[in-house]
Formats: sequence, structure tokens, C-alpha cells
Amino acid sequence: MIENNKNTEDENSVESTVETTENTELTTAEVEQESDLAVEASQSEQNVSVDENSSDTNSDENKAEEGSVQADTKRKFLISKAEGPVAGFFDWIQYLLFAIAIVVVCLTFIFRLVDVDGSSMYDTLSSGDKVIVTNLFYKPQNGDIVVISHGASYNHPIIKRVIATEGQTVKVDYENDRIIVDGIVLEESYIDDSTYGGNIGDNVIPEVVPEGQIFVMGDNRKVSMDSRSTEIGLIDVDNVIGKAQIVAFPLNNFGYLY
Repeated sequence: MIENNKNTEDENSVESTVETTENTELTTAEVEQESDLAVEASQSEQNVSVDENSSDTNSDENKAEEGSVQADTKRKFLISKAEGPVAGFFDWIQYLLFAIAIVVVCLTFIFRLVDVDGSSMYDTLSSGDKVIVTNLFYKPQNGDIVVISHGASYNHPIIKRVIATEGQTVKVDYENDRIIVDGIVLEESYIDDSTYGGNIGDNVIPEVVPEGQIFVMGDNRKVSMDSRSTEIGLIDVDNVIGKAQIVAFPLNNFGYLY
């Protein structure tokens, strides 16, 4: 009986050992299986994360491309708008205003176009001639043809020749038909007739031209109303508009005056 019991115990022990071993093997297999599942899950999560990041990156790139396309479209629109007819019209307005400003500056400070009216400067100038007059930094000199704003009591522009300037002595020698400036008889090739032509005038000519004034006469001495007349008198330099330089029109009279 004792042997049988021992045998029975041994058999049970063997069975228990076998069962334990089998259970251990099963437990190990389950752990490995769970570990594999955990690794696969982790890899799957990483893949999902990578896919999400990739999707976000692609989304950002698409947004950037869309923004760039919209910006290019907007720039093209603005360029197209700037080159439209309205922009062209404003460009022409700007050019026109700039041209007008240049003309105004030139006419104010550089030159003017003056019409000759009358025959007092014949035959150097004829009535109807258009003369270019310059006035930039101009100071009257002997022999210059000048445009004057007005005379002593004559309130219209006139055009005459400068005979003497401030500080010079001047004498109209009626008896010998000549004009003397600073003791020198003038050689006046620009007149065809008498130096004074019998036109004495009613003005008393000073022996010395006062400071800031000039003595002027027309080339057509017979008919010219000039500094020999009280209506014109000696001319203040401030009333000189400028120096006549060129006959611009008519074309048959076109030329330099000196």
C-alpha cells in the first residue's frame, strides 16, 4: 500500500510538473504574443503619426502654393489695372502738367515771345514780327534792342534800342546829325536815314544818364517816340522786360538781330 501510495504521489508529481511546464510554456507564448501585438500597435501608431505629419506638411505646402498663386494673381491684376486706360489718362495729365510747368518757367525766367507793333524800329524790325526776348540775369548794354514794360506816361510795352546806360554822357547833336556817347560819335549802321530825322522831341536830355536808368531811341528816328519825348523819357532798368534776340516769325524775316 505504501508503495502504491508512493507511486501515486510520484505520478501526481510528474503530472504536476508536466502541467506546470506546459503552463509556463503557454504563459511565455502568451507574453511573446502580447509583446508582438504591442510592437505592432506601436509601429501602427508611429505610422499613423507619420501619416498625420505628412498630411499636415502637405496641407501647409498646398496652402503656401495657394497663397502664392493668389498673390501672383493679385499682382497681375494690379499690373493690368495700372496699365489700363485710366492710368494712361493720368500719365498724359502728368506729362501735360510737367510740360506746362516747363513752359511757364521758361517764359518767366528765360525767354518770351513778343509781337512788334508799329514802325519805330524799322527797318531792323517790322510791324507784325514775332521776336524772342531773353531776360535771365540780363543787364542792359549799349546797342541792345530791349522790350520795355512802359514809359514815363505811356502805359504800353515798347521796343527800342539802348543808346546810353547809367553814368554815361549822351548828346544828340542836331546840327551835325549825330549822337555822341562818352565823347564818341556812334556808328549806327542799323539806321538808313538821319540820326534824328528832324524829330527833336520835347524832353530835356540830361548830360549824364542817372543811375538805374537808360536812354533809348528807335531805329526809325523820324517817327520814333523814345527818350527824346517826355511821354517816354529815360527808362528805369527795372522796367526792362528783356533783350530781343531773334526774329522768329515771319520766316522771311527770321534771323539773329546782332
